[in-house]
Amino acid sequence: MDKNLYEQWPFNFGSIHEQDFEKAKIVIAQIPYDATSSYGTGQRNGPFAILNASRYVDELLDAHEGKLIGLEPTDVFTLDEIVVSRNSVPEAMAGIEQAIEKEIVSKNKKPLVLGGEHSITFGVVKALKKKYKDLSVLQFDAHTDLLNEYEGSKHSHASVMRRILDEGISCAQVGIRNMNAEVQDYISTNKKHAKNIHFAPGIPPVENILKGLTKNVYLTFDLDVLDPSIMPAVGTAEPGGLYWNETVEAIEKISQKVNIVGADVVELCPIPGLEAPNFLAAKLVYEIIKAILAK
Repeated sequence: MDKNLYEQWPFNFGSIHEQDFEKAKIVIAQIPYDATSSYGTGQRNGPFAILNASRYVDELLDAHEGKLIGLEPTDVFTLDEIVVSRNSVPEAMAGIEQAIEKEIVSKNKKPLVLGGEHSITFGVVKALKKKYKDLSVLQFDAHTDLLNEYEGSKHSHASVMRRILDEGISCAQVGIRNMNAEVQDYISTNKKHAKNIHFAPGIPPVENILKGLTKNVYLTFDLDVLDPSIMPAVGTAEPGGLYWNETVEAIEKISQKVNIVGADVVELCPIPGLEAPNFLAAKLVYEIIKAILAK
């Protein structure tokens, strides 16, 4: 691989030479935000790391179909970074909502957001809810993110799904393997949502996951849902996680049954000198793009 050659290529997802916003079906949005991070930090560096890794992934082998697929200019368009307030979390969420609605949703494109920490999902979902009244959320995550507030913030990465449920949006959670007493109490009084929490290890039958979803689905993927043996570069790693093949297969099967109207990949904390997690995240984004375009 000629690294100098790659450095001359466009810095966008997949190094597409001739992006065309008007023709693009999916718009990649970078939100380098980590103001509510609590343990491991550095999620603000996630979007850059994913984009950089994607430039070195020339083609993606579809292991299920045994063929190579690539990105075309008509597939995706990568926006510049969305810059939001770091001084006020509510202002940051409002800024994300406004930017996603104005730059992507209002132009009939599907957002694919690179985080950044998980709190950003709330703003994206709020923007999409205005267009898709029956919107539901499919969350891959090691944690429920159902705290009412964390470290004084109701918009923490640990509270994002609680805020989404407060909006009357149904959610299905996959890969969960850690929660505290407060979350357990909340779940015990929210029997309807309790049925939509699927605990690790493994992934339940797709039919079970679909019971908690509507036709139009937003996919939010916290990389800590994956086992630390394949994804150590996250803020709050949990042992006993999901693995690559089962995860990609589940996303593919679910995408055949619902309309994925947007997605995010969040919580990557790049580790200096360790590129494998960045490549995994970039390939995951490829898989999500493929799932959206296949519909």
